[in-house]
Amino acid sequence: MQSFTYWNPTRIHFGKGQIARISDEVPADARVLVLYGGGSVLKNGVMDQVRTALAGRAVFEFGGIEANPHFETLLNAAKLARAEKVDFLLSVGGGSVADGTKFVAAAALYDGDPWDILVERGRNVTAALPLGCVITLPATGSEMNRNAVITRASTQDKLPMNSVHVLPRFSVLDPETTFSLPPRQTANGVVDSFMHVLEQYLTYPVGAKVQDRFAEGLLLTILEDGPVALAEPTNYQARANLMWAATMALNDLIACGVPGDWATHRIGHELTGLYGLDHAATLAIVLPSLLTVKRAQKRGKLLQYAERVFGITTGDEEARIDAAIARTRAFFEAMGVRTRLADYGLDATAIPAVTEKLRQHWPVPLGEHRDVTPEAAAEILTLAL
Repeated sequence: MQSFTYWNPTRIHFGKGQIARISDEVPADARVLVLYGGGSVLKNGVMDQVRTALAGRAVFEFGGIEANPHFETLLNAAKLARAEKVDFLLSVGGGSVADGTKFVAAAALYDGDPWDILVERGRNVTAALPLGCVITLPATGSEMNRNAVITRASTQDKLPMNSVHVLPRFSVLDPETTFSLPPRQTANGVVDSFMHVLEQYLTYPVGAKVQDRFAEGLLLTILEDGPVALAEPTNYQARANLMWAATMALNDLIACGVPGDWATHRIGHELTGLYGLDHAATLAIVLPSLLTVKRAQKRGKLLQYAERVFGITTGDEEARIDAAIARTRAFFEAMGVRTRLADYGLDATAIPAVTEKLRQHWPVPLGEHRDVTPEAAAEILTLAL
């Protein structure tokens, strides 16, 4: 196991009725900016609960944050925060709203060009407004980490940032808020959560038994309850387990002492930035082909994954690896997330633009071995046609 330091101060309020706990977390004299997305929280009663919990405070609202939050939209939110002298931000929605809120928290106090925050991946953030989250779509884990991914629509650039200054002070996770999610959003959240675990698990063995078995437990839970949530949208236990799995998948706990990959995410971000594909769809497209191309480098963990997650113990090693990759693709497809570029109307002509963006954004090769070059990405995407 590799050396690590783990610190995560985010307080989690989990379960039915926990939105009321916002009143305990947000100072009584705070000037609060509530940020949300397309408006579903206005229809399903979540915003009513939030407004009740914030009663007595100066509250401003900013809606319209996109599923892949746009830099241009978020600049307007940061402008509003400064104009109204806001001193607390509250994200109400899915991970994209949480990501956008993190960027706004940093941009509102940043003196330079806010785009530099993303160019520098958040390394130049020295302060941010405090923030909390009410999560209504479990997927990104943004409610308990310091990460965000933002898209500049005008240039088709999708870039991540990471800063300890944007860690949420608290997050509320009420599984009942997910009951009304459309099947597509439920499926996307399941695939995104599953992939977050795999990016930290399917690398190479370092003897981290605790992290490996935590990761395998999360994978098994998602495999089990993802289809249940699709079939039974109001199944509280399935929704609760998926919600907590999504948080645990990316709060850095299973990242302790192990190598990370993240090449699938980086390639996927370019597909979203260029062609507007859902984030989860890009992951489902890229991963099976990446595992095929990098099977030698990931051999040990692929065999472990095959046995411990899918129970594949017969056949030679190559056959077991093939079966594990096939089962992974089949799971994505069963959730309704297609796994080929052609399924989204893209062909080989889309690949050069992706590799060019990778060259611009990631001068160092990707992956746990730093061997996923733009050329390797092209090979992976060609296999995914």
